Amino acid sequence: MIERRKFLAAGGLGAAVMLPQGVLGGRAYGAPADPPAGCEDPAGTPNTPPLERFVDPLPRPMTAISDPSVYPGADYYEFTMRQDSWQFHRDLGPSPVWGYWAANPHDPGNPIGMGYLGPTFNTTRDHPTVVKWRNELPTTHMFQDVIDDIRNKKAVVAPIPPPPYKYVPQFPDDINVWNVVHQHGGYTAPQSDGLPLQSFSPKGFHAEGYTTLDPGRVKPNEAIYGYTNHDHSCMLWYHDHAMGMSALNVYAGLAGLYLIRDPADERLGLPRGEFEVPLILQDRTFYEDGSLAYTMVDREGEDTPVVNGKAYPYLDVEPRRYRLRILNASNERFWRLRFDVPRDVLLQPQLPFWLIGTDGGFRAPLQMLDFLISPAERYDLIVDFSPAKGSEVTLTNYPGTQVHFPGITGCGPEIADIMRFRVNKPLSGGGDRTTPPEKLKLQSVPPIKPKPHTRRRQWVVYQHQLFRTMTFNAVPFMEPSQDFIKEGSTEIWEYINPNHDAHPMHVHLVNFQVLDRQPIDAARYQTDYENWVYGGRKPEDLPVLANYFTGSPIPPDPDEALSYKDTVKAPAQMVTRIIIQEFIPPKDEIASIPGSGAELPATYIHHCHLLEHEDDDLMRPWTIVGHDDHDHGDGH
Repeated sequence: MIERRKFLAAGGLGAAVMLPQGVLGGRAYGAPADPPAGCEDPAGTPNTPPLERFVDPLPRPMTAISDPSVYPGADYYEFTMRQDSWQFHRDLGPSPVWGYWAANPHDPGNPIGMGYLGPTFNTTRDHPTVVKWRNELPTTHMFQDVIDDIRNKKAVVAPIPPPPYKYVPQFPDDINVWNVVHQHGGYTAPQSDGLPLQSFSPKGFHAEGYTTLDPGRVKPNEAIYGYTNHDHSCMLWYHDHAMGMSALNVYAGLAGLYLIRDPADERLGLPRGEFEVPLILQDRTFYEDGSLAYTMVDREGEDTPVVNGKAYPYLDVEPRRYRLRILNASNERFWRLRFDVPRDVLLQPQLPFWLIGTDGGFRAPLQMLDFLISPAERYDLIVDFSPAKGSEVTLTNYPGTQVHFPGITGCGPEIADIMRFRVNKPLSGGGDRTTPPEKLKLQSVPPIKPKPHTRRRQWVVYQHQLFRTMTFNAVPFMEPSQDFIKEGSTEIWEYINPNHDAHPMHVHLVNFQVLDRQPIDAARYQTDYENWVYGGRKPEDLPVLANYFTGSPIPPDPDEALSYKDTVKAPAQMVTRIIIQEFIPPKDEIASIPGSGAELPATYIHHCHLLEHEDDDLMRPWTIVGHDDHDHGDGH
């Protein structure tokens, strides 16, 4: 949460496709280097006690079971948020955690969950889902000291807006816990989107935007949402999105996976069942007793890798192809992932793998050696462990990868090892009959072509005081929407980042493609934009972006090019351009529930997915309007 970054020149993101062997260096198990000046942890910052690595098996989140009888034509679930305990490592004591529990229609007394995180939704494309979300969390927060700091307007955590705007409290004085669930990446009507101002508390207090479908079926501490599942076959996820405290709520455990499957995928010959493995990557810090410590008020990132709720886990695998569905569910940490093998196993120190999908679904297969994944992004991989039969493969974070990308090496704890795959199981089922990735028949994603008249919309990452609140276009989140988009239109969004680190930008409702990035004279742009803000914000005086370019546009990295995305890395000192083909909210009713479809105007949001930045105001609404709606102006 605290920002101790200095300005750093940024090039492209550099996700390597195939690297020469000599580039990678030999350090796979690096200890944290001495931090540079200004990056030291404050006195008293907790650090996780030493942990033996690869002694706990990788947990696999359980799958929720639907009840199709409640709403004909839809799968129905009841999920409850509550506190429980969870042991993150063999050598740590149990920690209080928050998680989601799914009702079991076949055994009502035995809900589905593990305490931390939540069960996986396994849904079918275009077959809708209806969920009742119930809040039974404590009314005092697990990280109450941070809630108190926000309420007391402590500068590091409270969103203090630029002039002429005034501070607005994030939550009421008597509310320490409230929650709302966002289906990240879904094609969803606004009333079921889990927007921050739709939050509700365990005691049934409702934020000003609270909505629910079928209100006769809910108690004050519940909300019913409907999901269309009108998406490509892909892995979405769900997580807390509460106003002002989503970072703390997700850190406590409120996240889970949401799979949308297409029956047509079965003919592809992909690994499935036990050979399809979800990996939810997070970083966490633990006190000596094993309980969760939240340190991001004092430093960037946490010090221990956690996968599916276990620190440094292992997975025993067969010498065959596996499908790994990777989600970066960290609050702030970027990971640069690779699969390291012992030096005597292969000619190169990394096991190659194939990328077959991103946030929004399949893409043309791409062979790689490592990739950079920012918070909220998903990568769908095929990894063939057969070359490492009888050996071990370690999923590692590229040594020296900073918590924020780019950042300053040493700002925040460095993590190298993440988990281990032990290739020690005998080959089952008569061998591997899955399709080799190079022969997979996956449709390429057609490029969205900009036209000369395609509307461009600018979003400036503005920080009016170093290490303090960031906003889009120098406007706080709580201000009404100023950006009105005609239904069905195509737009190019330009994220202008004169800031000193990268931000993963997430746009609700839509998938998009990355167009390009272009370097800018960040210092000069920041100065001129600041003068514009303090000079009265006259539209005619807004700095013209084209006057600040310092180089030509850079194409997207191979792993994000021609891919369906809902989250994009916006590097420092660059403008990042995405193109959104059409803004059309889902208007049809779900399972015949009145009021479940979108109505115009329909307001959604976009935000930085560094959760502490999102809570600290790097988030804005935008609104889809009809073609005959002439009542709205438009922001820049």
